[in-house]
Amino acid sequence: MKKLLLASTFLCAMSGYSLAADAVVVEVPEVYVAPVFSWTGGYIGGQVGYLWGDGSASSAIFDDSDVEPDGWLGGVYVGYNYQFTNNVVLGIDADFAWTGADDDSTIFLGGLEAGTLHSELDWEGAVRARLGYAVDRWLPYIAGGVAFGKLDGQAFDLTGASIASDDETNTGWTIGAGLEYAFTDNVIGRAEYRYTDFGDFDFGGDISTDMTTNDVRLGIAYKF
Repeated sequence: MKKLLLASTFLCAMSGYSLAADAVVVEVPEVYVAPVFSWTGGYIGGQVGYLWGDGSASSAIFDDSDVEPDGWLGGVYVGYNYQFTNNVVLGIDADFAWTGADDDSTIFLGGLEAGTLHSELDWEGAVRARLGYAVDRWLPYIAGGVAFGKLDGQAFDLTGASIASDDETNTGWTIGAGLEYAFTDNVIGRAEYRYTDFGDFDFGGDISTDMTTNDVRLGIAYKF
């Protein structure tokens, strides 16, 4: 009888332990998932870079002369992006830059040296559409649109005296590619290459200068 009671007590104790074990709830720690960066929004920034040009000046009087200004540039840009659910980003971007790009080329008359032509690209700007593909905080893109620029020209004779000067603002087109990176949710860096064709600048005295430029730029912007 005592053995039967001891066995029953042992079974009841084990049954209670089993039920208590079944009642234990194991908590699984929550895993933090960082939100994916969104490129949608407006921005404003500043940029610096280097520009080099390729062109030629033609005249009814002088022989054709190469015009190849090069130098620094610096300015501002603003824009707006919209990111679709498939990571495609469309945007509009406008910029303005002052430049120190200039060139001094020799003027020839009938194959003989006749003076010097000084040319300087004072400023340039553009309004462009952008198409990119977002990879979280990276955004490679291409951009193209309308470009504007002002070119100054001044001719000197062999004594250094000015014989003609003029300036002209012209409209052309531009295309380029770049890469942006969002350092924070609001600070975005940019590196870009751009090709621009300003067409022909028509000066007084039947002088015309065609001009294309290449430039590389670095920028930093604040995203709203």
